[in-house]
Amino acid sequence: MTRRRTRRKKPIPALLALALALLSLALGEYKGLLPTGTGQGEEPIVQTGSEASPGQEPSALPAADGAMTVHFIDVGQGDSLLAESDGHFLLVDAGENDQGDTVIAYLREAGVTSLDYVIGTHPHSDHIGGLDDVIRAFDVKAVILPPVAHTTKTFEDVLDAVQEKNLTLTQPKPGDSYALGDAAFTILAPQADYGDDLNNWSVGIRLACAEGALVACGDAEAQAEEDIAASSLPLSADVLKVGHHGSSTSTSNAFLQAVSPAWAVISCGEGNSYGHPHEETLKKLEDAGVSVLRTDLLGDITAQWGEDGIAWTYEK
Repeated sequence: MTRRRTRRKKPIPALLALALALLSLALGEYKGLLPTGTGQGEEPIVQTGSEASPGQEPSALPAADGAMTVHFIDVGQGDSLLAESDGHFLLVDAGENDQGDTVIAYLREAGVTSLDYVIGTHPHSDHIGGLDDVIRAFDVKAVILPPVAHTTKTFEDVLDAVQEKNLTLTQPKPGDSYALGDAAFTILAPQADYGDDLNNWSVGIRLACAEGALVACGDAEAQAEEDIAASSLPLSADVLKVGHHGSSTSTSNAFLQAVSPAWAVISCGEGNSYGHPHEETLKKLEDAGVSVLRTDLLGDITAQWGEDGIAWTYEK
C-alpha cells in the first residue's frame, strides 16, 4: 500500500421548525417516530491544509489508527460516507436500494459492529436507499433524518426499519454537536423550511478532530449553501464532500470560499446519465486550487487525519 501524507499548514442560525404536520399527514402510521433529542459534546475547531498528491495503489482498508478516518464508499451514482474515531462510527447515507449489501460488507470489513449515528441526509433514494438494510444489520444508537416526509416506498422502508429496531428519529438542529470518539460533528443544515425542494433539506455536518475537519452537506444546493454560509457556525475545513455529486447547482462561490478546502471528494457513478460532475463545478474547484478525488475514477476513497496531516488511500 502506498500512502502519502500531506504537509500541515497553519491554518454560522435560524432554528429549523419540526414539520410534524408533514410526517403525520403523509405517513400517519409512523406518528411514533417523531424526531427527538439533541446532541452533545464539544467540537475542536482546528483547520489544516494539504499540499501533496495522494497515492494511487489499491489496498485493503487502512487501519483506523489516526485521530479520525473518513471512508467515501463507492456506491455508484449515490452517496455513502463512513467516519470513525477511537472505535466510534458515524454513517451518512447508504446509496441506492441495491447498494445496501455493498455498504454492509464495507462496514463489516472496516470493523463496524455498532453505529453510534446514522444520518439520512434527505429522502432521495440514491442517499437513503440502503439505509433500511444497514439499520437492520447493525446495532444503531441514533438515527438523524431531516423533518421532511416523502411518500415513496424507499422512505417508508427506512421508517419501517427504525420502527422495528425501536428507535426514534433525532431532529437535526443547526449548532447541535455530537461526540464521536476523539472527534465531533456539528449540524450545519437544514437552516430553513425549503418546502418541496428535498435537496435543500439535506442534513449538513462539519466533522472535526484536533488535526482537521470535513464538511459534507448531502445534495444541498446554492440556496441552502447560502443559508449555511450566512449562519454563525464555523465552516472552514480541509476536505469538502462536494454537494449533489458535483452538480452545477451546488458548490456556490460563497460556500466554497467559506469552507476553503484543500481537498474535495465527489461521489458519483461512472458514466452516469446526469453528467456529474459538471464541468462548471470542476473548473470552480480548479480555479480555487482545490485537489479533486472522485469515486467514479478511484473507487472507495479513504482519508485518515493524523499528526502529520491527511493520509489518502483509494481503490483503483
